[in-house]
Amino acid sequence: MPRTSRFEGRLLIAPLTAFLIALLGFPLVLDIIYSVSRVGFENIRAPEPIGFSNYAKAVADPEFWAAAWFSLRFGLIVAVIQVVAGLMLAVFLAPLFAKRPWLIALLMLPMMVAPALVGLMYRLILHEFVGAVPYYLLEWYGDFPAFLGRDWAFTTLVTVETLQWTPFALLILHSSYAAISPDIREAAALDGARGRRLFVNIDLPLMLPALGLTFFIRFIDSFRVFDNLYTLVGPGAGGSTTSMSIYIYQAFFKVGDIGLAVAASMLLLAASFVVLWLINGLTARKAPL
Repeated sequence: MPRTSRFEGRLLIAPLTAFLIALLGFPLVLDIIYSVSRVGFENIRAPEPIGFSNYAKAVADPEFWAAAWFSLRFGLIVAVIQVVAGLMLAVFLAPLFAKRPWLIALLMLPMMVAPALVGLMYRLILHEFVGAVPYYLLEWYGDFPAFLGRDWAFTTLVTVETLQWTPFALLILHSSYAAISPDIREAAALDGARGRRLFVNIDLPLMLPALGLTFFIRFIDSFRVFDNLYTLVGPGAGGSTTSMSIYIYQAFFKVGDIGLAVAASMLLLAASFVVLWLINGLTARKAPL
């Protein structure tokens, strides 16, 4: 590439680069400073450097690891369920979407509701005293499980998250499935690949990058879940539903240990980059022609 073209390209992306540095760079530097300082609301403008004590404190805290384990389990389970469900819906509903594309917009409606509102809605529906679901289960079967209790809270959260965000996976995977050229499928059919063999050997490899992207987005979003979890059960159910985001929130606002909260958030950011690197490595292979 000529030097002039390279210079023009760098010149064109310079405003965007400067904007991103100003928007993301300053908060990141400030977070790094806070994470290695003793800082609270009383000295937030004059943090006291203490090295990596906040990181050591977070790593030595059993509640930190309990929150990390909850977020990891929740993120993996929810992401896998949503990707599998989204893939199945994208494949089986493809002929219907081709004839009635407006159905896609209809299926996207759960995503339009604020997650905090979804948590409040299901809290009312599943509440053991005023909820409609426990009432009818009690009327029909004489008993009902404590959906928001310790034993059922995790399953309830997974179900609520899946119901709201599976349409997101469906949207991406349907676009990927519909973008596969009919010529490729016709050529594979001439070679005897039909039905399941066509899907496994042709469609699925071509959709692998979209599957990896969908899994990463849904895993990260579920790993750092806060709003609907906090409004549905919060850190309740015997502390069994404390996610990393709730742990950081409690350390920041309830305990007032800003350094610990920021250090935990930096560890969360590092974990996100590790997951991105792993998924990128698994999906960055050449698709079959």
